[in-house]
Amino acid sequence: MSDFLYPFIDREERDAGPLLKDLARSAEAKAATSEDLRASTLAALAGDLAAAAAAMTERFAAGGRLFAFGNGGSSTDAAGAVALFVRPPHGRGLPARSLVADLAVLTALANDVGYELVFSRQLISIAEAGDIALGLSTSGNSPNLLRAFTDARRLGLLTVGLAGYGGGTMADDGTIDHCLVVHSQSIHRIQETQSAVLFDLWGRVRRNLEDGGASVR
Repeated sequence: MSDFLYPFIDREERDAGPLLKDLARSAEAKAATSEDLRASTLAALAGDLAAAAAAMTERFAAGGRLFAFGNGGSSTDAAGAVALFVRPPHGRGLPARSLVADLAVLTALANDVGYELVFSRQLISIAEAGDIALGLSTSGNSPNLLRAFTDARRLGLLTVGLAGYGGGTMADDGTIDHCLVVHSQSIHRIQETQSAVLFDLWGRVRRNLEDGGASVR
């Protein structure tokens, strides 16, 4: 596995010094690239983040709930976003739920109706007009996310999507009210930056609620 991640490693190398220096340089370069992408993305998306946060603030203030979802690494980011909204480092928590948290529900839907419907069927069952659907994808092309956003829009939910690369279908099909795209070709850097985007989005929602004096129903 290490030769895939770090092809410069020589399995016959006996002197650890040069190897450790190469590893350190590689880690430092990745960290610098990630930091640059986070900074440039947050700056480029400032207006879109403000608009998305304002729309989410209205929904929360009116009693809406957040439903988050994603596949693979994006599922953990969705769960992390829910934890941030429900149990914030400061301030009052907001109602949120991860659609990847219940393995029994997830696997039952995947087995009985197909994986493409694992998120949309949950939204149809538990979400209401006025709620928020938040989906994450690195490619922007995940079929189950696209289906979930289509049904969420039909149900009257606010739709917020995070995508990578060029945004994919999520940025083009017109079912997402606010699509926040991290422009990168690296899955790792996309997901790292999407975490920063989510944190910024949460912070904006909290400030909006606090500055506006709105109480969550």
